[in-house]
Amino acid sequence: MVQWDGLGNVTTVIIYGGGAIVAVSLSFILVGAINSVPLLPKVMELVGLGYTGWFVYRYLLFKSSRKEVG
Repeated sequence: MVQWDGLGNVTTVIIYGGGAIVAVSLSFILVGAINSVPLLPKVMELVGLGYTGWFVYRYLLFKSSRKEVG
């Protein structure tokens, strides 16, 4: 229990850990609900591919614009 002594408030750490677990489980439920709609996953995939293409064109393709990212 020496590791727990270094923490200021153990209750807060436990609450944050539990909240993180609940948030991850809710996000899995939300993604599962979106995937159950027949057309929506393909639309989301197209949006993601479009955004990736735009990002590469805008920030990574030309040397002068790479300075903005880093």
